[in-house]
Amino acid sequence: MNHITVTSNEFLKMVEKSSPKSNIFTNCLKAFFSGGLICGAAEIYFYFLENHLTISKEQAGLLVSATLIVIAAILTGMGIYSKLGKFCGAGTIVPITGFANSMASPAVEFKKEGFILGVGAKMFAVAGPVIVYGVLTSAIVGIIYFIGSKL
Repeated sequence: MNHITVTSNEFLKMVEKSSPKSNIFTNCLKAFFSGGLICGAAEIYFYFLENHLTISKEQAGLLVSATLIVIAAILTGMGIYSKLGKFCGAGTIVPITGFANSMASPAVEFKKEGFILGVGAKMFAVAGPVIVYGVLTSAIVGIIYFIGSKL
């Protein structure tokens, strides 16, 4: 038998040779400005809701978060978010939009399996139990609060 022995130093050289070169400074700038753009747009939306539509600070915050999640999920479904992620790097991952993308991506990936076994089964692959029980609990608490406020 002919075995090829590669030392760890040789392996590191092979990895370095085959790995794509990245410019850390440029990547940091892209992440900083893209994440800042997302958060800045959210702040402008928040200011608009609070000052022009006279929505309370708490409700405006919830509406901004929900809007960012919906936009990120739609962009993920259209295949645009992954392209933004490749260009912007961590700038699209850090805000709440990154969480929405990580939730929607498995569902989109398995959509060819159908709505039940594909999308439905994979929709909550990342944080499924937390999301399911969080939504269920908040719905129950909301119903109890609603009934209590009417009494």
